Amino acid sequence: MSTPSRNSPEIVTFGCRLNTFESEVMRDALDQVGASDVVVVNTCAVTAEAERQARQAIRRLRRDRPEAEIIVTGCAAQIDPTGFSTMPEVDRVVGNAEKLKAETFAAQDPILVEDIMAVQEMAPHMVSGLEGRSRAFVQVQNGCDHRCTFCIIPYGRGNSRSQPMGAIVDQVKKLVANGYKEAVITGVDITSYGSDLPGQPSLGQMIRRLLKAVPELPRLRLSSIDCIEMDEDLLKVIAEEDRLMPYFHLSLQAGDDMILKRMKRRHSRSEAITLVHRIRDLRPEAVFGADLIAGFPTETDAMFENTAAMVGEAGLTLLHVFPYSERPGTPAARIPNQVPGPVRKERAAHLRALGTEAEARHLASREGQNAMVLIERQGVGRTEDFTPVRLSTPIDDGALVPVRLGQAKDGLVEGTLLDMSSQKQVA
Repeated sequence: MSTPSRNSPEIVTFGCRLNTFESEVMRDALDQVGASDVVVVNTCAVTAEAERQARQAIRRLRRDRPEAEIIVTGCAAQIDPTGFSTMPEVDRVVGNAEKLKAETFAAQDPILVEDIMAVQEMAPHMVSGLEGRSRAFVQVQNGCDHRCTFCIIPYGRGNSRSQPMGAIVDQVKKLVANGYKEAVITGVDITSYGSDLPGQPSLGQMIRRLLKAVPELPRLRLSSIDCIEMDEDLLKVIAEEDRLMPYFHLSLQAGDDMILKRMKRRHSRSEAITLVHRIRDLRPEAVFGADLIAGFPTETDAMFENTAAMVGEAGLTLLHVFPYSERPGTPAARIPNQVPGPVRKERAAHLRALGTEAEARHLASREGQNAMVLIERQGVGRTEDFTPVRLSTPIDDGALVPVRLGQAKDGLVEGTLLDMSSQKQVA
C-alpha cells in the first residue's frame, strides 16, 4: 500500500475483519465530504494491549502529521470516549455508529458518541472493494447479545443486528463485478445472524440464498463462528456447497468445562469436539482454527492441560492465542483468583508452540496435491482450506489459479502453477 500524501486522508485500522470493512466505509465517507489532511484511527478493544497499541499509534501519527486532524473511533473509543478525548494528540472522538455516516466527518463535535445499545438496525453500506486486499469482507451482522465474562466488545458494538438479505446480495454482486473472487462473511457474532429479521432466517439459509443469487462468485468464506450456534441449515450448506470454503475458525476460548462455564461460554468441551468431527465427516478436507485464551482467572494447571489437549483431540491447525487480559467493566476482571501474568504468558507460549507444530504437520500433508490458490500479494496466496502458498511464477494479485503444492518452507507451501486445461506444471 502506498504511503498517503501529507494532505490526503489516512485510515489506520486495528483489530478485526469488521473494522477492516468499516474502514472502507469511512474511506468512501471521507471522499464524499472532500476531507483532506485527516487521519482516522479505527481502534480495537479486545485486549488491553490492543488499546495500548492504538494510543501509541496516535502519538506517532501526531508527530508524523502535526497539522492533520486526528479522529479516533472504533470499539476502544466507543467504550472510553473521554479517555481518548483527553489525549492532547486527538482532535475528535467518534462512536462506532457515527463513524459510518458521511455527515459525521463534516461535523466539528469534539465528541460524537451515542448510546450504542440504542442502535437497533443496520444501515446497508456499499463498498467497491478493499484497498490492498484480494478478498473482500462483507458485513452481514453487528453487535452481540451474549455476555461472556471476559469480553468488553458488546459495550463497543451494541446488541446483535443483521443485514437484510437483499443488501448482502447487492454488496457481493458489486464486489464480484469489481473483480473480487472471494468474499468473507464477517460480523461480531455471525452465527446469530437473522434472529432480529422478519422470518428469522438462519446463517445457513442466508448463505444458501446468497450463493444461489450470485452464481458468479467463485469462493465464499466464513469468519469466526460460535460452535453452539451452528444450525442444521449451515451444516447442510457445508456438506453440499463446494464454493463455501472448507476452513472454519471457531470461537472456542478454552477446552476445560469449568473455565468455559466461568467464561459464560454456552458450549462444553465435548460439544466443540463433536462439532469438529461432524463437520469433518461432512467435508473430509475441512481444516479448523480456533481462538484460545490462556490464563483465565482460576485456571489451574490441570484446567490448562485440558485446553492444550483439545488442540490434538479436535485436530486444530491454526490457533489465535491470547494471554488473558483484564478489561475494566467485565465480570472476569473482578474474579479474585487471577492467574499471575508470567504464568499466562507461559501458557500462551505453550499453546502457540502446539499451534506451530499442528500447522507444520498440515503444511507437510499438502505436498503433492493440487489446489486453487487465490493470490494475495507478490505471489503468495491461500488455498481453499486457507493453506498459505508461495508461487515460483510471477502472477497478478487477485488471480485464482490452479497450483501443484510442494514442500513446506518458512511457514508456506511452495507451489507450481498448473496449466488450466492440461493440469501440467508451467515451467
